[in-house]
Amino acid sequence: MSAALDLSLIPPLGEPRPQPVPAAAETTLANGLRVVVVPRPGVPLIELRLRVPFAASSVGSAEGHTAAASVLSGAVLLGTASHDQTGIAQLLQGHGAEMSVSSDSDRLLFGTTLLPGGLRPVLGVLAELLTSATYPADGVEGERDRLAERISIALSQPSVLARAALSARRYAGHPYAISLPDPALVAAITDEDLRRLHVDRVLPAGSTLVLVGDLDPAAATDAVAEALTGWTGSGTAEESAPATSLHAPVLELVDRPGAVQSNIRLGGPAPTRTDPDLAAVRLAAMVFGGYFSSRLVENIRERRGYSYSPRSSVEHQAGAASFLVEADVATEVTGPALMETVYELGRMALTPVTEAELDAARRYVLGSMALSTATHAGLASTLSALVGAGLPVGWLAEHQQALAAVTVDQVQEVSRRHLAPGALTAVVVGDAEVAEAQLAALGPLTVRRDGDA
Repeated sequence: MSAALDLSLIPPLGEPRPQPVPAAAETTLANGLRVVVVPRPGVPLIELRLRVPFAASSVGSAEGHTAAASVLSGAVLLGTASHDQTGIAQLLQGHGAEMSVSSDSDRLLFGTTLLPGGLRPVLGVLAELLTSATYPADGVEGERDRLAERISIALSQPSVLARAALSARRYAGHPYAISLPDPALVAAITDEDLRRLHVDRVLPAGSTLVLVGDLDPAAATDAVAEALTGWTGSGTAEESAPATSLHAPVLELVDRPGAVQSNIRLGGPAPTRTDPDLAAVRLAAMVFGGYFSSRLVENIRERRGYSYSPRSSVEHQAGAASFLVEADVATEVTGPALMETVYELGRMALTPVTEAELDAARRYVLGSMALSTATHAGLASTLSALVGAGLPVGWLAEHQQALAAVTVDQVQEVSRRHLAPGALTAVVVGDAEVAEAQLAALGPLTVRRDGDA
């Protein structure tokens, strides 16, 4: 039998290391594109992130725009005026690159990793995609059909249904209410729709290009300016409008007959990245349910065995910020699990956290920030989100300082406003035959069954 571990031999944790402010060169080109270059020698790689604001222009057009944007993000790589899909892939691979394109309710994002010597050629490929993507009809048809099938499959997943139900309640009347487009709308998108959307909405003004890696800032900026000089367009890329988070005090149960699990989701507004309360709310969310040592995990996973991975988080979109709680539990304990979740939220709002809890949460958040920006890829993605939100590169260090200064009293004060159960909107996706009576015992309840509006 091995000897017991002598915990006295484990050295104490040191103080978190300060977050260095990346040296960044920022330039706005003649076409309105903002370029941020962060030199980071040591690893012979460059990370590229191009963020194009790509929000729906109105509530009425939101679902159709989301459908078209979803297809466009896959179809833009199908070919340009100079190269077909295979030619594009070969050009990129010759420089260690493979372009990815994704979209969400806020933006269209181009991203790749490349070798330093390939910056100009890869920027040339990017310029082709931005200015002369062809959207061939047969390729678009295949892309849209595959996407419609993937969305249909996703909409059968209870976790997706739960997130969609919560978004619909919180953001009714705003494009954020639509999490996934109707597969039928996706299947109706044409190549002409995509060409028109590209010309109208893939615009340099308002967009941001971030480069991180082994490069010279002046030379890299010149290379971007030269490669993308032909990317023009009238107007500015469209950012999401601010979204007001609606509060629905009555719990909604979305019936999923025969489900063996219930998916509990709660959400409410959180401070934006420029709000002085953000640091305290992030730490409150961490103490409550943000990591394995949190109160929610200790209660409904470790003590009661209701859920495998309950969690809470603070999420940011361009037009809103949210405090979210998620727990997937066995159907027969839906009511007790929600009751314990609400209990822990109330405890956060009414009683102070301990200094030990706050210190552990702070170390975890600071450590996670350091890890997420330690690599070229992590730093590029982080800076793309921050710069795209209009924040300076130095925000990382400022936020670290704010986290270090948060007190127990501040955590309790923001918990009263942002984590109190009465401030949150809640939905449960599960078998109403089993869960309805349990949930009705906790308070007012509305049940939505298949076919309900």
